[in-house]
Amino acid sequence: QVQLVESGGGLVQPGGSLRLSCPASGRTIRTYTMGWFRQAPGKQREFAAAVSWRGTNTKYADSVKGRFTISRDNAKNTVYLQMNTLKPENAAIYYCAVDNVLFRSVLITTNEAYDTWGQGTQVTVSS
Repeated sequence: QVQLVESGGGLVQPGGSLRLSCPASGRTIRTYTMGWFRQAPGKQREFAAAVSWRGTNTKYADSVKGRFTISRDNAKNTVYLQMNTLKPENAAIYYCAVDNVLFRSVLITTNEAYDTWGQGTQVTVSS
């Protein structure tokens, strides 16, 4: 069983940056796509970004494209989300998650494709 623990969230002013980290323990995640999702108050959890198991392919929600960058370090069993030019509407709890299919070739954006989740890290964007 893999455990994920997100960190790096916090309070940032509009236009600022944060880097979220999600180290995994218990087993390797290097053979799985990894995703970042977020949930704002009163809203459903939504896809933000995903990275293939090799780290060569990425996918982003349109709302974060060009500002967020997902990456992974398989040697460290960790996935990251660099968030730049943050906007108030980016405020949410951010979760990392592990795909439920080994070596999946297509990046999936739905919650149901991921079966292991972290506890989340809060991101607040406010002046």
